[in-house]
Amino acid sequence: MSFRGDESGGEDGSVGRSSDLRKPFLHTGSWYRMGAAGGMGSRQSSLMDKLGSSASSIIRDSSVSVVLCVLIVALGPIQFGFTGGYSSPTQSDIISDLGLSLSEFSLFGSLSNVGAMVGAIASGQIAEYMGRKGSLMIASIPNIIGWLAISFSKDTSFLYMGRLLEGFGVGVISYTVPVYIAEISPQNMRGSLGSVNQLSVTIGILLAYLLGMFLPWRLLAVVGVLPCTVLIPGLFFIPESPRWLAKMGMMEDFEASLQVLRGFDTDITAEVNEIKRSVQSTTRRTTIRFSDLKQRRYRLPLMIGIGLLVLQQLSGINGILFYANTIFKAAGVSSSSAATCGLGAIQVVATGITTWLLDRAGRRLFLMISTSGMTVSLLLVAVAFYLKDSVSEDSKFYFILSVLSLVGLVTFVIAFSLGLGAIPWIIMSEILPVNIKSLAGSVATLANWLTSFIITMTANLLLSWSNGGTFTIYTFVSALTLVFVIIWVPETKGRTLEEIQWSFR
Repeated sequence: MSFRGDESGGEDGSVGRSSDLRKPFLHTGSWYRMGAAGGMGSRQSSLMDKLGSSASSIIRDSSVSVVLCVLIVALGPIQFGFTGGYSSPTQSDIISDLGLSLSEFSLFGSLSNVGAMVGAIASGQIAEYMGRKGSLMIASIPNIIGWLAISFSKDTSFLYMGRLLEGFGVGVISYTVPVYIAEISPQNMRGSLGSVNQLSVTIGILLAYLLGMFLPWRLLAVVGVLPCTVLIPGLFFIPESPRWLAKMGMMEDFEASLQVLRGFDTDITAEVNEIKRSVQSTTRRTTIRFSDLKQRRYRLPLMIGIGLLVLQQLSGINGILFYANTIFKAAGVSSSSAATCGLGAIQVVATGITTWLLDRAGRRLFLMISTSGMTVSLLLVAVAFYLKDSVSEDSKFYFILSVLSLVGLVTFVIAFSLGLGAIPWIIMSEILPVNIKSLAGSVATLANWLTSFIITMTANLLLSWSNGGTFTIYTFVSALTLVFVIIWVPETKGRTLEEIQWSFR
């Protein structure tokens, strides 16, 4: 089998000529690269020698190879989740130790979103010119510095600076990881593997909740360094995204990367040619402008990608998770820390179910189930809080309402985790065409983090205004999201990225 046939010869030429203008600034860990000469047999033999017998036998299984790559990059979303969950168990201790007001701590909690907005703006271009792996490596450094700054902070200056640096890294990670996973995954596994991104976020949140019960906030910040510390060396042992390599004109690396990801026993000729056809026209131009996004063929995928990511945050999920302890105390739960940990564990389990079933049931079905469940559960919480304001705390009815509000919160998190948590990131990475993905993906990620900032900044203030009113607002947004999904969101299960993107033309 030969990768380069007459059919694609012209494409190779055009890509090669444009590659001089598109050299990446950083290209890490090309251990899989094979010699330019020779057929598949000699290439496979060369790579087998480099990897060793045990590694090469593993890479013969395409699912094992892809899953290992996903598990390594999943350390990034674990960092993402740990950052989000950190503020909940540490709120009272940080306020006490550093003498902060509630508004100052609310600013601390929301500053990660400010940093993430900056990271989101830069994420597309960083991932475009540094590669997906290079982008994750760059994102890891401010995360590590940020956690250390928080750990050693004596006042708000280091505390805020550390949170901003963490946020920047998380903003880059939140765009790059789902794009990388989508670009390396076979079409029949893309949904499940894409869900690993959100599953890792929930694991990070749970770890922050759980460890926060036993560790002081400074030591907990030191623990936050670990995911990115392990991620950096891990990036040297996985292949770069083949679609990015093809777009950059690095055709030998592209074919080698795809063969490693699909397994040496897999014929990748058809996929190679499909990817080459997809990137052929995009490699002739080096700059994408905002005006390009106004083209009619891009309007619908942009609206869907941005709309889902904005509505995901408007549901109030980050406000609830960031300040879960405070909400549980308001609900009358005596052991709010334990309840918060239980909430995090439930979120992990529910997201794991999505990861297992998503490629069987499809994106649309899970989104509709998720948003319907969120709407009903948030309405239950809102009603419970409204009624609690009119009864005595010593009454049996007050206890029943506390239980109902707790059940509603848990059901909301389960429903969110079943669909709206993971799927918007998957769909964003699937529907955006490769030639506008860097810019459009940055815009979508920026919109998500801007909305998250608004929610986390206002959640504490809204809860102090009215618990029932806050959850009523979130209920309305969840109902709106259900309508949006029914009308606009397409099913992408079982289709290649190229087929999905061509369907919008």
